[in-house]
Amino acid sequence: MEVKAEGSFLEVGCGQGGFATILAEHFDYVGYEPDPQSYETVQRRLEALGSGRVVNGLLPDTPDRAYDVIGAFEVLEHLEDDRGAMKAWTAWLRPNGYAVVSVPAHPERFGPWDKKVGHFRRYTRAGITQVLAEAGIVDVRTMAYGFPLGYASEFVRDRIAAKESPEASDSDMAGRTAASGRSLQPGRVLAPVVWTGTLPFRLLQRPFITGDLGTGWVAFGRRPA
Repeated sequence: MEVKAEGSFLEVGCGQGGFATILAEHFDYVGYEPDPQSYETVQRRLEALGSGRVVNGLLPDTPDRAYDVIGAFEVLEHLEDDRGAMKAWTAWLRPNGYAVVSVPAHPERFGPWDKKVGHFRRYTRAGITQVLAEAGIVDVRTMAYGFPLGYASEFVRDRIAAKESPEASDSDMAGRTAASGRSLQPGRVLAPVVWTGTLPFRLLQRPFITGDLGTGWVAFGRRPA
């Protein structure tokens, strides 16, 4: 799948750069990553790519520029004040700029893996739509992802997490969140293989994006002019 895009992209919580290395090839890309280990990894990957920039830290409260797109992929569920965070991120968007987020779906599916990686919650479709709307994002669309492959991967992750020691499970939320950014992210060489291998499952998902089948939501909309 060819990504055709232009303009500037701000990613909040870029982890080890699973998306950063793709986005930086098509956008004027800046990522923020507070975990030092993940930051070092994504910095090396962007330096090898020769494009994009990453900052080791939290997104500042005061914007230093306006972006065409802001993205946060599997981040909001890690934040206790998700609504406050989304409002703060929106301030970094130019008028008519777009916000796009992905989050885990269906609160009833909250399990051992969610606890292990520092999730405060999972979302209903209406819930994540409302988070964006309250931040001033309009024309919000929400699509399901993760059917059917996501069900299998969640099953395996939950079984692995459930077998870990109580000490590991009871670590602080910030520590679990930082560790989650270093989990299950393919390297630059492996990423195209994963993308190709999962193509049939992504095609299977397409007829169901407007329904409830899947393990996550992708929600996007724009900041009004």
